[in-house]
Amino acid sequence: MKWGARMQGLLSVVIPIFNEGKSIQENITVIHQTLVSDGIPHEFILVDDGSKDNTWEEIVGIVNDLQIVKAIKLSRNFGKENALCAGLDAAEGDCCVVMDADLQHPPESLKEMYMLWKEKGFEVVEGVKTFRGKESFFQRLSAKVFYKTLKTFSGIDLDNASDFRLMDRVVVEAWKNMPERQTFFRAMSTWVGFSRTQVFFAVQPRKDGRSGWSVFRLVKLAFHAITSFSTVPLQIATFVGFLLFIFFLFMMGQTLYMKINNFAVEGFTTVILLLLIIGSLLMISNGILGIYISKIYEEVKQRPRYLVQKVIGSKNNQSK
Repeated sequence: MKWGARMQGLLSVVIPIFNEGKSIQENITVIHQTLVSDGIPHEFILVDDGSKDNTWEEIVGIVNDLQIVKAIKLSRNFGKENALCAGLDAAEGDCCVVMDADLQHPPESLKEMYMLWKEKGFEVVEGVKTFRGKESFFQRLSAKVFYKTLKTFSGIDLDNASDFRLMDRVVVEAWKNMPERQTFFRAMSTWVGFSRTQVFFAVQPRKDGRSGWSVFRLVKLAFHAITSFSTVPLQIATFVGFLLFIFFLFMMGQTLYMKINNFAVEGFTTVILLLLIIGSLLMISNGILGIYISKIYEEVKQRPRYLVQKVIGSKNNQSK
């Protein structure tokens, strides 16, 4: 298939990649063979997110072997969210599916997702996890708390959701029109609406390497997701301040009463505890404000989400 020839029902497979040099050729071959056997016309959009190993060299080999691959090399590591943006911006298909590069999103599910889009007319087909893979109790509990908090604060239900989802071209264009620089694909692609359904899958074990998601990065992502889609944390800080003000009025009344009636006031421990509580709440409130201010700061700079160093596999099949 040539790049200029738009096949009806073309599926763009968008895959952000970071340090997957050992297995990326094998994994792309598996996905490609699965789609060929299912009779699904497709293209690959491979985005190298500033890998430090031989990932780009392996991707070049894939482009040389397959004429339906477009590869994008970012100038540095911009993070998975921004790599997804680069892939979706370059996708040309009538529908797009986002997948991980490590085959933890099973290629076997692609046919079901594609048929739900093509035959049933669903514009978004979400991959929902029935099994999260090998995770510790702390990781499972943290995920539950995060999804519950996000749903409570923003109304967006992402319980066991994943980035593995297929979107119609109309949805992709709607998503691309969202101007924010700090993106959270999973929630943004849910926020846009459109007719949607779900496909259930079990997370497959990684064949090579380890996940690039550390506890710190996951916590950072959680704060980013919640503050991107809800102002409830700001309202909570205001509500807590109002409750403290009522409590202060009560304590002031009690203190004045004891002073007027010449009662001995000992309460040194109480005063210290109150100071600690008030100081902690003030610091937390300032921290919440700081998160929102930092997001405003990042947005007003209007820097691009990503910078492209090289693209190969374009319409004339030459680097540019």
